[in-house]
Amino acid sequence: MPSASLTRRGPAVALALLIVAVAVGTLVYPTYPNYDSYYSLLWGREALHLHLPTFDVYRAPTEHPLALLFGAALSLLGRNGDCVMILATMASLVVLTMGMYRLGRAAFTPVIGLIAGALLLSRFDFPFLAARAYIDIPYLAFVVWAAALEAERPRRGMPVLILLLLASLMRPEAWLMAGFYVLWIAWRAPWSDRLRYAAIAAAGPLIWVAVDTIVTGHPLFSLTHTNGLAEELGRNQGLSQVPSATWEFLKSLDKLPVLLAAAVGLLMAIWLTPRRAIVPAFLLVLGLATFFMVGVAGLSIINRYLLVPSLMIMIFAAVALGGWSMLRPGVVQWLWAGAALAGVLGGVLYTTSHLKSNVFTENLKFRGDSHRALAHLLDGPKVRSALRCGPLSVPNHKLIPEARWILKAGKNRVLARSNPQTFKHTHRGVAVFTVNRTAFVIQQLADPTVPQKIVKRELSPQAGFTRIATNGYYSAYARC
Repeated sequence: MPSASLTRRGPAVALALLIVAVAVGTLVYPTYPNYDSYYSLLWGREALHLHLPTFDVYRAPTEHPLALLFGAALSLLGRNGDCVMILATMASLVVLTMGMYRLGRAAFTPVIGLIAGALLLSRFDFPFLAARAYIDIPYLAFVVWAAALEAERPRRGMPVLILLLLASLMRPEAWLMAGFYVLWIAWRAPWSDRLRYAAIAAAGPLIWVAVDTIVTGHPLFSLTHTNGLAEELGRNQGLSQVPSATWEFLKSLDKLPVLLAAAVGLLMAIWLTPRRAIVPAFLLVLGLATFFMVGVAGLSIINRYLLVPSLMIMIFAAVALGGWSMLRPGVVQWLWAGAALAGVLGGVLYTTSHLKSNVFTENLKFRGDSHRALAHLLDGPKVRSALRCGPLSVPNHKLIPEARWILKAGKNRVLARSNPQTFKHTHRGVAVFTVNRTAFVIQQLADPTVPQKIVKRELSPQAGFTRIATNGYYSAYARC
């Protein structure tokens, strides 16, 4: 089998092709950050100006300390900071893919690593998260590289802990990873090292609590705010929904053929090389257990909390497809490789028959075009002049951070008409509405949690407002 050739040249060629593909895709479909990431930029800008970040505004997402720090650094670049955030996240996707290869190679073989990286890139959810600057991509890169380093040299210690510390400042699920890792490496270490390891593992939650305390006065603000927002948005489905949600989310993230291949690959890995399967198997089990605990805590039940186990499923699916590279040359190896090739062809046929090829590209195009349309509208001289009469109002929370970033506006200058507490302040100023069908569905269509009497505020201008600007996506009405 050509495993030696793949080992020597495959990774370098694959990395070069990946970098070119990411660069071309970023140029062809320039996009902008998502809702949560824009808030990281806004909070970073507020901190840079020595103001306390406004964590408690209407339907704000949960803060993440490392994202806040990164947002502050990007704010130094002015309004173009959001584009740099996209570039950084796309670079993180490349690093994550390299980490998948490294983990697959360290735990099993280079061939399995290459297949795992290819599976990641073929799951469109992950490139799409990167194209919208979701924090999940750099978080996953830290976690996967920590796992790869540990798989290469068990009980590696500080390099793994540092990566998990960075991850724990982006998602609290990494607190458990860091805690379990300290238990794993500390029992053979001297007391001085044990204390040092424990301090690093504890730094993530302590820094998070410190930031919450300084900004809001409440040490557990992020937890209580996330819980309350999940209830408000109807995302806390309850413990009874966790099993079905787990299956549906994993099926959506990995797709059914990969899930089935992973089940086979997990059994093969345990049978052939049980010790080498420890790291990815542990992350798979811990990720599923964490998702279960999220349901118990009443937090949002969303597929992004299953991203780590979904990556480990790809690793084990790669074992099923490339496990022949762990065998000595012979008939069994050839039969396994032939069966794997047939499985790949079947998976490709399944994917192509279920894939709507235009959905991904059209979504990316919309994200870029709609942002530029909103910026063009808000930069218009009539809109800027009318904003002297009052705040900018948008249908609901979805456009608030993007509009604030464009206008360099504070929290009281961009308001949601769906918010009963601030609606009284929107009788003057500028009101923005969507005129594009996709924008209406994604950014203006009211969610079920909004009372019907408020929906009318989102959909039509109030009396006395006249239209002053419009384009293919948005229109602006003003009243002075």
